[in-house]
Amino acid sequence: MTVAAHLEEEAQEPDAGLVWIGVCSLDDIPPACGVAALIGDRQIALIRPDEGDRVYALSNYDPFSEAFVIARGIVGDRAGRPKIASPIFKQTFDLQTGACFDDPLVKLPVYPVRLRDGRVEIGIAP
Repeated sequence: MTVAAHLEEEAQEPDAGLVWIGVCSLDDIPPACGVAALIGDRQIALIRPDEGDRVYALSNYDPFSEAFVIARGIVGDRAGRPKIASPIFKQTFDLQTGACFDDPLVKLPVYPVRLRDGRVEIGIAP
């Protein structure tokens, strides 16, 4: 499932059995930065690309360096698409789909995100 951030106020499809887990406050994620969260056995990078309230969630695992570092990457855009560059070898990933711009065969898992009362929640399939 390729899902970018969803805000509580936007029309959403049914949760299809997702479990929503509160992770942090929106204010805990600085603009143009990311933070890592451990949910169960998954390391997830939460990326806030600008001063707005849009947040993206994708795997924190960089398959090129084999390290959990995506949240520490460089946030920007590529042709208007929000992206993050791995801090190790600089491969860039689309924040909306998890697809690698540099290698179309590589894709990071992405997770649905919503804001509820100023808190960031991630949807995880049980």
